Amino acid sequence: MLRPIQAELVTGEALYRSVILDKLAHARESAWIATANVKAMFVEQDGRFDSVLGLFRTLAARGVELRLLHAELPSRPFRRAFDKLPSLVRGGLQLKVCPRVHFKCVVVDGAWAYLGSANLTGAGLGAKHADARNFEVGLLTEDFDVIDRLRALFSAVWSGAECGTCRLRSVCPDPIGEAAPRRRRAPVRAPRLGRARRLSRAR
Repeated sequence: MLRPIQAELVTGEALYRSVILDKLAHARESAWIATANVKAMFVEQDGRFDSVLGLFRTLAARGVELRLLHAELPSRPFRRAFDKLPSLVRGGLQLKVCPRVHFKCVVVDGAWAYLGSANLTGAGLGAKHADARNFEVGLLTEDFDVIDRLRALFSAVWSGAECGTCRLRSVCPDPIGEAAPRRRRAPVRAPRLGRARRLSRAR
């Protein structure tokens, strides 16, 4: 059922400024991020540009819970920078990988959300030049129902609730929990060649 919500549509550099500078950088309690790709994108801090990991370190030091859900291994520069930050390695930034994650969102303090097309990359949500950015769109909202449903999806993937029956377990680098037992399916009889497959008319 359709219902009206209040949301702002943003594109291009406005995504970076709205999502990263205005909201993520000022998180007080939590920041949950879902993305397909993760790169060591640059963001502006204290008048200089640094890896987003510097921002994560600042947020973690303030006690902000940071969760990063991603589909692929982060880029090598991101991993190298991450390994040099003990506070993040020890749990300041929690990371979980799921090959099926393709939704992109940032939920700040459980009260504000971005959802759209941009990944956590320089060309998506980072401080990249306007002529080098991807063409991205996103919605910004404080709508309770939208945020609640986003958090429910995020939590289900994060907790492993979807892992038991997932058909991509064989390619998942870190499944959560055991695989659910496979159900035995009744054999399906193929129709005989040359025989009509249409339903017979009711008399």
